Amino acid sequence: MNDIKQLQNSLGYGNGFAVVDATKSTILDVLTRTERFQVNVRRHIDDNYTEFMPNHTTPGVFLDQIGSLKREVDDLLDKGASEGLEALDEANAKMAASRRQLREILLGLEVSDHILKVDEVFHSMEDAKSCNDYMLLQDLLNRLRGLIYGDEPDAAKAPAATTLAPEVRRIFQELECYGTMKVKYLVQAHLLQQNLQERFDRLVQLQCKSFPTSRCVTLQVSRDEAQLQDIVQAVFQKRYSPNRLCDFLLENCIEPLILRPVMVEYTEATEGQGHDQLSLSYSTKEPSATQLRPNYKDVLAHFRLLFQTLGGINISVSSDQHVFGIIGEHVKDRMLKLLVDECLKAAVPETMEEYQSSTLCEDVTNFEQFLADVYLIYPAQDRALALFVEKYPTYYRNRLLRRVLETARDIVQRDLQDMMLVAPNNGPTEVAANPLLFPRCMISKSAQDYVKLMERILRQNVNVESESGNPLCDINASLLQTYIDQVPLVHRKLLESIPQQSALFHNNCMFLTHWVAQQANRDFKSLPALTKSLQATGQRYLRVQIDYQISILKEIMDGFEFQSQHTLGTGPLKMVRQCLRQLDLLKNVWANVLPETVYNATFCELINALAAELIQRVFTLRDISATMATELSDLIDVVLERGPTLFPEPHEVLQVSLWMKLQQLKTIMNASLKEITELWCNGAGPLTANYKSDEVRHLIRALFQDTSRRVQAMAKIS
Repeated sequence: MNDIKQLQNSLGYGNGFAVVDATKSTILDVLTRTERFQVNVRRHIDDNYTEFMPNHTTPGVFLDQIGSLKREVDDLLDKGASEGLEALDEANAKMAASRRQLREILLGLEVSDHILKVDEVFHSMEDAKSCNDYMLLQDLLNRLRGLIYGDEPDAAKAPAATTLAPEVRRIFQELECYGTMKVKYLVQAHLLQQNLQERFDRLVQLQCKSFPTSRCVTLQVSRDEAQLQDIVQAVFQKRYSPNRLCDFLLENCIEPLILRPVMVEYTEATEGQGHDQLSLSYSTKEPSATQLRPNYKDVLAHFRLLFQTLGGINISVSSDQHVFGIIGEHVKDRMLKLLVDECLKAAVPETMEEYQSSTLCEDVTNFEQFLADVYLIYPAQDRALALFVEKYPTYYRNRLLRRVLETARDIVQRDLQDMMLVAPNNGPTEVAANPLLFPRCMISKSAQDYVKLMERILRQNVNVESESGNPLCDINASLLQTYIDQVPLVHRKLLESIPQQSALFHNNCMFLTHWVAQQANRDFKSLPALTKSLQATGQRYLRVQIDYQISILKEIMDGFEFQSQHTLGTGPLKMVRQCLRQLDLLKNVWANVLPETVYNATFCELINALAAELIQRVFTLRDISATMATELSDLIDVVLERGPTLFPEPHEVLQVSLWMKLQQLKTIMNASLKEITELWCNGAGPLTANYKSDEVRHLIRALFQDTSRRVQAMAKIS
């Protein structure tokens, strides 16, 4: 009884039981009206999403009714939400059951409210379609997606209607109409996207006509800005994929503009009507190595025309994104890489004159700013063009070096025998007076061209200094090393077999050595090593040829045989004359090629080898008859007569080490015992300069019979 009174007091009623009866009556009325309302809502939903029957009702009427019913139920629940309700539950179980029923009704109303909101959006879409309001259609689709899938962007910001919202979502997704609504949403979304794409394709026409060896690409963009912007704004939403548009631009426009010569025609429409048109025509054949690359200025200008033509679609689709920004996400990496690697690097100058007059850096910087202004790139992130400008001096040096090396390889391949005279006035006397002079000789024209190439490099003025010195001097050091390494490889067979080749290569190396020495005031960090290497290389290959010629002389002299102990015969004379003819031929090859001092030293060595062979064979004889002695004297005389003629100045033959010995051998062949002993003169005569006592005694034993006079003579030779 006290509980009932407490309930009455808590509800503020004078007559508690009368109030309870009134509440119960109100609840029954609400239940009745709610059941009737739910029947009507169910019929409306079934007609629209299950039976697909004609239905002229609108969700707005139901939404108004459901709002009124929800407010009445909430009021009834609030009245029974205090401690008095618990007392009432104990006093009246039926009232408590009614309260639970009210909660179930409220849940049903929430579900009905959600369904009706979905239905209302579908009706709103029909109105938006009739007005061609594509932005509103996009917003309605986004709202539908949120209502059906529960992932609307603003759902997290909106307060929950009730604590039963998850339960409402679960019940809604279990209803039969849920699947129909989802399918209808997908159909509407597809139809809208298809309709937008069709309208976009009419406003932005992309055409590509392919022929057997060429292609013609046409871009037409409407000048109806109002319609174009509305369609583009609707098309370029978050879930729109621009892959088809981007692939077309990349494959048919961007890549050909960079890689191929393209004929471009631009036609601007009249203000507010028609289409701006850009036509690109180019060959689809694989570009050959000799095909000219498109000029970088043309490439940049064509890109400006391309983006200018498409500029009508470059509208803002969000607070921080434009259409070109969306397109850029798909094409900019490939575009910038191709532009730098295939166009801009190839446009880097190869000479100092081109480098000083080039505006490449300024043009690239301006183009980068243009791309940033149209929102295709963000310079802080997309730094390909900025990095190219930063590395421009390095690209120039590398390109210069590459061209220089290519030129050097061409020079190295040239025939060494294409020769020229240098320092015609610098004879041995002038060089002796001034050792810094390069001597008169023949060099290959390729060596002269090589020096001109290195001098041209030194005239290049590179502004960027290297920590290790002038980088162009380092380039020349590389060129000299290339000459040292490559010429012997390229001309190996000729250097080994043709005397003139080795002589010219020797002179070339000496000429390059002399040029390097003249660059002592420049920063050649490897100057000493290069000088030694050049000298050693030239001398080595001349040495190989000298040794080869000596081997020829020895091979000829291998046929030197005495006919008998008493006569020389004709064979030895033939061998000696053959050797002299070989030397005469060599003279014709080397006399005007080698510097005179080098030529003289070389022939001194060759004649000395012949004299050594001849002297050695005479010393093999144990018995020399008077006839043979005369014949040997005549044979030696042939060498003594021809030897001086092999030198520019006959007296140079005196530099042959064995020349005097050979002359004295002839004298001995014709001398008496007394004359020989006088020439020896107890070890103080002229013979002692070239002969040992054993050699003289050997000749005496071979020339003279064993008599007391011979014994006396040999006794004086000691």
